[in-house]
Amino acid sequence: MLRRLRSSLVPEAGDQRTPAWVRVADASFPRPVPNVLEFNAPVHENWNIVHTGMLMPECHQIYVCADNCLRGVVLTAAEMGASERLSSVVIEEADLLRDNLESVTIEGVSDVLRKLTYHPRAVMVFLVCLHHFVGTDVRYVYAELERRFPRVRFLRCWMDPIMQKTGITPEQRQRRAMAELLDPVPQDENLVGVLSDDLRLPDDSDLARLVRSSGRRLMQLHDCARLDDYLSLGASSLLVTRTAVAAWGLAKVARRLERPYLYLPPALDYEAIDASLGRLAQALGVPTPDTCAQRRVCDAALDALARRLAGVPVAIDALAVNHPLELARLLLEHGLDVRRVYLDVVSDEERGALAWLRSQAPDLELWSTVHPTLRQRPRADGDGWLAVGPKAAWFVGTSHVVNVIETDGHWGYEAILHLVGLMERAWATSADIRSLVPRKGLGLPCACQMSW
Repeated sequence: MLRRLRSSLVPEAGDQRTPAWVRVADASFPRPVPNVLEFNAPVHENWNIVHTGMLMPECHQIYVCADNCLRGVVLTAAEMGASERLSSVVIEEADLLRDNLESVTIEGVSDVLRKLTYHPRAVMVFLVCLHHFVGTDVRYVYAELERRFPRVRFLRCWMDPIMQKTGITPEQRQRRAMAELLDPVPQDENLVGVLSDDLRLPDDSDLARLVRSSGRRLMQLHDCARLDDYLSLGASSLLVTRTAVAAWGLAKVARRLERPYLYLPPALDYEAIDASLGRLAQALGVPTPDTCAQRRVCDAALDALARRLAGVPVAIDALAVNHPLELARLLLEHGLDVRRVYLDVVSDEERGALAWLRSQAPDLELWSTVHPTLRQRPRADGDGWLAVGPKAAWFVGTSHVVNVIETDGHWGYEAILHLVGLMERAWATSADIRSLVPRKGLGLPCACQMSW
């Protein structure tokens, strides 16, 4: 029997029965706040599988699912002005009763491809939870599609949120499928390929400079205007990604291509940055760079930021930076007043930062971003805060926001200096947070990627 929930039945955030936040000293690993009924905050500037798929040139996306699941992906494509690059095959209840999903999927995808006004060279086919539930023969589906359309490269993708927390996620499968397009072609010793990242690596990043200093050329997915350009990345003598959800798939593809690969996370810890630079230098066959001068420059910039923001509480979210606990530690070490970090999971890469914060800043608050009680918390009195990230800004109610995702695509010491500059500017200006809430896929380089 359904029971109506009144406000008196919803515990306050911080309630010991269902806490929305914990002191870092009391935080468990990997989930500081246990899973309960989830609240979906209205801030969606992070990328989803549609945004990432749009980076692939000359590629069409087809989603085979029920219409209620289609709303989000269809709206995402429409918001980007890219509806012509996305199609759907709607599964209805009758399809499950009178037919099988193999034939529904094959005939639906075939019908879409025959009716398109252009001929995509690659197609991402997204199967869904229903295909798991009824035991669809996925190998047969793709074998038949490849027989019918031999000139099309089919990418085996999934939109199955049931796997989001218990298995290989849709994001991991999509990025593996994108990398699987690469063929074993003759190796170009002077080419380093950067794959599977949402945001383009800036040319002045520590990573890019080290590659150039070795005499090699760095090429990214974002540099590819045609599918042939992307396929040329298969000649790379070294494959690199900065994205955690891409590492699983890239490792498998690198083994098939017999190429070395590196996962270089966008760390904000000096020792971790140096460790990654050392691994990259070894792979390139060059000396590990001396970063003492860069550390001093970062220290000076952070100290100056602390003086400018004296007494200003800072909140950080995991949407803005890939390693929010490392950023919290870095800022606290230089005297900034970091009070909150909004995240739901602590990665293995941040175990060291978590241990440091537990001992050195035990009262730092780790807040969930999905706890249901956050829906009712007041957000109108936080304009004295500086927020690093759009979700942190929305939760604390401040107009002073560093509006970025995924460390804004930056890496290494250059990323730290970039964030310092953004924090200075954010405190000196005010943003219209209400206008940020409906924005999706922040930083999408769609102009050059959709002009083919």
